[in-house]
Amino acid sequence: MKDGQKFFLLVAAFLLAYFVPWDHVAIRRSGLEAFLMLQDYARNHVLTCLVPAFFIAGAINVFVSQASILKYFGAEANRLLSYSVASVSGTILSACSCTVLPLFAGIYMRGAGLGPATAFLFSGPAINILAITLTAKVLGLKLGLARAVSAVAFSVITGFFMSIIFRQEEEERMKGPVFLPESDGMPRTLLQEGLYFGVLVLILILASLAKPADGGGHVWLALYAWKWPLVIILGFLLLLMLKFWFSREELELWIKSTWGFMVQIFPLLLAGVLVAGFFLGRPGYGALIPQEVVASLVGGNSLGANFLAAIVGALMYFATLTEVPILQGLLGAGMGQGPALALLLAGPSISLPSMIGLSAIIGWKKTLTYVAIVVFLATITGFLYGFLAT
Repeated sequence: MKDGQKFFLLVAAFLLAYFVPWDHVAIRRSGLEAFLMLQDYARNHVLTCLVPAFFIAGAINVFVSQASILKYFGAEANRLLSYSVASVSGTILSACSCTVLPLFAGIYMRGAGLGPATAFLFSGPAINILAITLTAKVLGLKLGLARAVSAVAFSVITGFFMSIIFRQEEEERMKGPVFLPESDGMPRTLLQEGLYFGVLVLILILASLAKPADGGGHVWLALYAWKWPLVIILGFLLLLMLKFWFSREELELWIKSTWGFMVQIFPLLLAGVLVAGFFLGRPGYGALIPQEVVASLVGGNSLGANFLAAIVGALMYFATLTEVPILQGLLGAGMGQGPALALLLAGPSISLPSMIGLSAIIGWKKTLTYVAIVVFLATITGFLYGFLAT
């Protein structure tokens, strides 16, 4: 961190300590809510979601060659293939907007184009198949179908716009040398590599699997009931793979790469959770901005209501599946169908914590552009859906 940035943080901390009326009831409640949200995040997401995701990102950075990433996601890759894979990746990942960040960082830093990488970034949390099913069962088939179709289209459109807007910067980035990791005498077959990454991804999916609501179905309930025994079995298989297929030097590089991602992203995520909790609070709990005020402003189907719903969704942090019961309550309080879809599209895919973490990977200019595209698309799509639904 540069001296200027350190000075700015010190001045900001002093001003907060000096001027914020911490003895006010609303400020106290919001401060408590911020730390309760941080506690909830630590208990329910760090060990089961973020840690496996960081290990996968580290594995991508060490064991997947830049040439392979460029082949499928680089500037010269087949766009139909790269965007197709990226846009449906969320169907197998039960990831929230923060969990997907290390995975995005892993493929982006290995040479993936900004377009396919941001398509994956949006798709990861947006097209969770259980969340789509739950939306259809709890909030209605029309809203569930609109969410599914819009999310797939959004990921492609968002990625395409990002690649166009930052085309010149991407061309400069892609001019770097292609790096092929050196073999140390323990080469693995394609099948072994696939099994290794498959086990890592399955551990992430199962460990982060939230308990389904009544609309989740018997299969998902059974999978949730058996998730920890399955994670233990997969963990044992992973240990066997690491013992017999990898060298000590490779494992050390993997741990070092994983730690690098954690140091870069994790502190910013925690800071973002605190800020989001202070202003908006946990779902169902009031903070500085009462949620009933938000609900009163997103009735009807005006562009303003859809825009506000998209902005609120973009700032709030939604754990996987929590957006459905929240929307159920907001709809009951008078929220319009269009703003509901706008929040469903913007909310799970981005959040204030994920924005802060993403800025450490691609910078604030690209981050704010990405957020602006998502909010704009969510606003327009929600408005059109609300118009058609009436």
